[in-house]
Amino acid sequence: MRQVSWPGPHAQAEDARSQGPGGGDRIRLGNEGEAGRNGGPSGDLYVEIRVRPHAIFERDGSHLSCELPITFKTAALGGSIDVPTLEGEVTIKVPAETQSGRVFRLREKGIKPVRGGPTGDLFCRVVIETPVHLSREQKELLTKFDESLRKDAKHHHPREESWVDGVKRFFTSLGE
Repeated sequence: MRQVSWPGPHAQAEDARSQGPGGGDRIRLGNEGEAGRNGGPSGDLYVEIRVRPHAIFERDGSHLSCELPITFKTAALGGSIDVPTLEGEVTIKVPAETQSGRVFRLREKGIKPVRGGPTGDLFCRVVIETPVHLSREQKELLTKFDESLRKDAKHHHPREESWVDGVKRFFTSLGE
């Protein structure tokens, strides 16, 4: 199969993103290939689709996924955040006490398959951003805040405490 560059009106990037074929799909264009031998009919042109990686979205069939960076404050207290989709931004509500790794599913915000079928979903995985370049005052406030949480760590850090307890149980069981 030879590689063909096909610029022009037939290559519409918006259609390829929102409703286009997936990577690896082939499109057959009847009688659009090279001329036949000895005046025979033209052959078929097969176009293989390759989807370039996107800066925000990853594709899995008709579904899309992306990382959703949120601030520590939004993760702890909740709030609203704008999420990019192929059709523009939508606002989702992030509940209080959201942990890194939580996935929000936005139904029918993925890809509409060319050959029919339901539109895919967009899965947004929460990533809590850690503040950087903190001032001395910010560091002191954060240290005081952490100390206040450590007074009742099991209540405020359930994953950390259960992990530490698991490690302790593991080493205790080795000594038995």
